Amino acid sequence: MTVRDTDGAPGSPRVRILVCDDHAVVRAGLLALLDSTPGIEVVGEAGTGEEALALAAKLRPDVVLMDLQLGEGINGVETTRRLTALPDAPRVLVLTTYDTDADITRAIEAGATGYLLKAERPDELFAAIRAAALGRTVLSPPVASRVMANLRSPRPALTDRERDILAHLARGLGNQEIARALFISEATVKTHLRRIYGKLDVDTRTGAVAVAKEQRLLP
Repeated sequence: MTVRDTDGAPGSPRVRILVCDDHAVVRAGLLALLDSTPGIEVVGEAGTGEEALALAAKLRPDVVLMDLQLGEGINGVETTRRLTALPDAPRVLVLTTYDTDADITRAIEAGATGYLLKAERPDELFAAIRAAALGRTVLSPPVASRVMANLRSPRPALTDRERDILAHLARGLGNQEIARALFISEATVKTHLRRIYGKLDVDTRTGAVAVAKEQRLLP
């Protein structure tokens, strides 16, 4: 967790950024890139969701650049949810390599203002940061295309628990193993599976996994 010194120099308002990514090399690259950009000021960096929450409460950044997968501790989606619940909450701009429907849906439902892929060009990242600071929704073109496709042909509305069970199912776990992993009863797993089968219009575990992969429902 790092707080950056700022000089408070006069001039046009700058967008104050907090970077949250669990890879130190990625953070260093982003900091080097953003530090050279007029109108953008990095005020801190965090390697975990917990660090991001602590720094955001202390530094009050305008925008938090948020990765989704943060290793140990809370993930980017839960961190986003907690950040956007803070008093005078910052905008959260997701910056990630993950682009499944499940990831996009969870991030947006958690309150993210935008969703960018790390493959974007630097100038697009800068523009997205400035737009997010103004409260404008920003989506990478591939993400926007998928959101529009889902609106035209809605995917099955799975709950978070159903997505979790599907993910374990895709790893080849049996009902008993899923129950242990999620700290629920085997009977509850079976109940969720029946609902998943109904929503996906399948009647087997293999069929559920196949449809989930085809429709990019797995995180």
